[in-house]
Amino acid sequence: MQRIGFLWMAATLAVAGVSGCSTKNYVRTQTAPIVEHTDQLDKQTQANNQRIHEVDTRAQEGIAKVQSAADQAAQNAQGATQAAGQANEAANNAVHRADSLESVVKGIDQYKQVADVTVTFGFDKAMLTPDDKQQLDQFAGQLGNAKSYILEVTGGTDSVGDPQYNYDLSQRRADAVVQYLASKYGVAPHRFYLIGIGEDQAVADNKTREGRKQNRRVQVQMLSNANSTGNGDQNSQPSSTPAVNPGSGR
Repeated sequence: MQRIGFLWMAATLAVAGVSGCSTKNYVRTQTAPIVEHTDQLDKQTQANNQRIHEVDTRAQEGIAKVQSAADQAAQNAQGATQAAGQANEAANNAVHRADSLESVVKGIDQYKQVADVTVTFGFDKAMLTPDDKQQLDQFAGQLGNAKSYILEVTGGTDSVGDPQYNYDLSQRRADAVVQYLASKYGVAPHRFYLIGIGEDQAVADNKTREGRKQNRRVQVQMLSNANSTGNGDQNSQPSSTPAVNPGSGR
């Protein structure tokens, strides 16, 4: 009887040992894929982080290049604006300004009008409209065949407002025409003669709306010296202190 009990105990221990080994093997079998999957996730996360870092680096480099290009473009634009401003200032300084051609051009009687154009402006405006530019373009088409010519540019206003302000406005209108012809068609500044006008030189009645519209104008006359074989400079002698008569009206 005692022997049977011993055998039963040995069998129980054996079964328990087998069961314990089976449990360990099962746990090991179940946890191995989890560990492997975790390792894969770590590698994938590391790879994703590396790609994110690379993308961020390229983005920063791209932003830096764009910013550098923008800065360079801004500098170029600023330089171009300054150059244009200097060119306009030089052109304005070279343009002759007076109250009449007789006071600045020697032998003016030898000059004959060969072409002219008139552009009008809105109230208190000194900016050329597309229609104004089209008219000036048509006029400029005749400059290539002209010899020994000068351009008489007369700016005007209507009679509304302060006379001194209106005189300055008429000059700005004339300057707008001069700058357009000089910059687009390469007309030398010394060929321009800006004439100051007064209220008595109005071309229409300032008491009517249509009349005031006609007076808000710039007239350009091309005068050619038929007796000269030069370039038009020989007979033009600008006065050192030309007289100026303020105009009135806008």
